[in-house]
Amino acid sequence: MPSIAAQPYEYELPIESEIALIVIDMQRDFLEPGGFGEALGNDVELATAIVPTVKRLLEGCRAMNLSIFHTQEGHRSDLSDCPQSKLKRGRGNLAIGDPGKFGRILVLGEPGNEIIPELAPIPGEVLIPKPGKGAFYSTDLEVQLIARNVTHLLIAGVTTEVCVQTTMREANDRGYECLLVEDATASYFPEFKQATLEMVRAQSGIVGWTATTDQVLEGLRSWKEN
Repeated sequence: MPSIAAQPYEYELPIESEIALIVIDMQRDFLEPGGFGEALGNDVELATAIVPTVKRLLEGCRAMNLSIFHTQEGHRSDLSDCPQSKLKRGRGNLAIGDPGKFGRILVLGEPGNEIIPELAPIPGEVLIPKPGKGAFYSTDLEVQLIARNVTHLLIAGVTTEVCVQTTMREANDRGYECLLVEDATASYFPEFKQATLEMVRAQSGIVGWTATTDQVLEGLRSWKEN
């Protein structure tokens, strides 16, 4: 059976269903200087460092005609879908809804909410706006996956320990087989990323698997040949 060399053991690829790539929140406000990520006191270069790798992963998956989903965390302009607890949390220089360098922070339709140009969705790819950390909460992601007969998910993006891990755990609880692409995910805190990788693959893959972009693309090529 085709598989990806992964931890804690090989990630077997499906025979009668499909694989999708989900790229989490690679948006300007989290990645560019002057955005929300930097306003919270983070070094955004730690996140932008993965952009070339995510691009290579994305292009490889496109070449193999995988279903591809992009998520963007954001809220309605009136913030009616943003809980007060979230609005109050995070006491940086800017809060959700405040005007920032790229428009209002984490508001759908604002320039800062856009996926960075290098990784922007192309026709045929699905953009999932999400009001929460996880990509399944209050979205139609699961409906779209079911419609495409997807059972296996490759997950990349930022940040590893928050939106990426939350999405992976949501997917795990719904029965999806999930692989986190190690070098295509990042955190503002490298130790948090490392801890997340270890949590995901602990106890024989309690949440899922991890592998590098090279390992993923090599396994996918073998899968497509069979």
